[in-house]
Amino acid sequence: MTYTHVILASGLLATVTPPVLTAQSLDQLRTRAEQTDYAETSRYEDVRLFLHAVADASPRIHVTPFGYSFEGRQLPLVVVGDVRGPSAADVLAAGKTRVFIQANIHAGEVCGKEAMLMLLRDVARGDHAEWMDSLVLLIAPIYNADGNERIRLTNRRGQHGPVGGMGQRSNAQGYDLNRDHMKLDSPEARALIRLMHEYDPHVGIDLHTTNGTRHAYHITYAPPLHPDTDPRVDALLRDEWLPAASTYLKERQGWESFYYGNAGRGQNAPRRWRTFDYRPRFNNNYLGLRNRFAILSEAYSYATFEERVIATLRFVEGAVDFAASNATKIVQIINEVDRTPVVGMTMAVRAEPQGTGPVEILMGEVDQERNPYSGQVMLRRRDVATPVTLEDYGTFAPSETERVPAFYIVPEDLTPVLHKLRDHGVGMGQLDRDQAMRIEEFRITASQASEREFQQHNERTLEGVYEAKDVVVPAGSFVVSTSQPLGRLVFHLLEPRSADGLTNWNVLDRALDGVDVYPIVRGFETP
Repeated sequence: MTYTHVILASGLLATVTPPVLTAQSLDQLRTRAEQTDYAETSRYEDVRLFLHAVADASPRIHVTPFGYSFEGRQLPLVVVGDVRGPSAADVLAAGKTRVFIQANIHAGEVCGKEAMLMLLRDVARGDHAEWMDSLVLLIAPIYNADGNERIRLTNRRGQHGPVGGMGQRSNAQGYDLNRDHMKLDSPEARALIRLMHEYDPHVGIDLHTTNGTRHAYHITYAPPLHPDTDPRVDALLRDEWLPAASTYLKERQGWESFYYGNAGRGQNAPRRWRTFDYRPRFNNNYLGLRNRFAILSEAYSYATFEERVIATLRFVEGAVDFAASNATKIVQIINEVDRTPVVGMTMAVRAEPQGTGPVEILMGEVDQERNPYSGQVMLRRRDVATPVTLEDYGTFAPSETERVPAFYIVPEDLTPVLHKLRDHGVGMGQLDRDQAMRIEEFRITASQASEREFQQHNERTLEGVYEAKDVVVPAGSFVVSTSQPLGRLVFHLLEPRSADGLTNWNVLDRALDGVDVYPIVRGFETP
């Protein structure tokens, strides 16, 4: 199959005809970004053809859909490794450490998509063969497929290319998919979490581009930021894994990287290096509450598009290199964390940024350039790195806590809640008879929905107190135990004061109308 792109290059009409995409043409196979000298980014059809080309070229590469976008596009998953096939059963049967890499969740942040296509071409050529001894890679290069097709020259204002335009941040419904991990409003998010449940990756790497502070880093990164992430997961990432990936990037490209952050702006802004958010609506924080290792990669928006692609590719290579060298250790830690009971632990339902002392940040500078086609200003990094000492606010501390109960009781008529729990892969049991229990119910003293809409929701906050009582729980009620690997997630979904739970996202609004008791109760003695 052949196809032709018409692009604008150097202000003239140019025709680019890529080679026939066959197993024999790997040396000529190029991404749309490479074909156009990084003036354009790959469309959905480009990605589909490229994936089938590398799959045809290598018995280690398999392509399968893991779901559908809102507009019905198949979401491709590329399974890379020594496996019989691309199904979850095949991948699990291989018995290897599973690394999931996701790109293009924000379809204006396109460098991860191009970098993963290039990585797959490298694997098809035989590069990184040593990874296959211990790993299976699961790569979703174009997660926000609908947003990817909404190309405009004016998307991602200020970003340095691609000058031929890029997709939009949201999906076709207007949802930011990196705010949808708890509420699961989009078909893309439901497909992603089903993938997490069925393939159960040990590691998740999420590829983005940041357009915040003018710093001197080609990549900034973050581990899970929720304070309830198991400290063993956090320690390996912060003490060994992220430094190793950063060193790899420095050795291969000479480029600096550091923990994600932004400095205060304005004359009176405090001089702090602040990370983003702890809530599990974000991908890496969500994975941390599933007891999995997670890495956020943010390329620098004001580096050239080509530099962003290369920086992302090298950072991923470094992260995967570490995973391959420490595959057994990664699985051992996860197994230990999954077996660790959370019942009785004190966990944060709300948190606040925590200062940990001074840190040296490399600040940068930018020049203004014009996009030759839109006429809009693009910012381009200068090769400047000025050390500045800032207070580091890269972690979060609990500001409000609750003890983790042994179980929650969800009435059988709360079907919206039950659907969400099932979508997350949470295990539940159903009572086959009435049962007397000692429980705690949350008596509501205040209920308020935000006046400002966010992600098509008016987030709800409850105030109240727990009261213990003896009740008879009716047959048909669902018992949701926290003594399961997803115990942390169960707690944050069902606690009424959770900053990112189902109450916050209006899932219980109808059940809360006109009542003064939260309809889900909890207990500390296993029924």
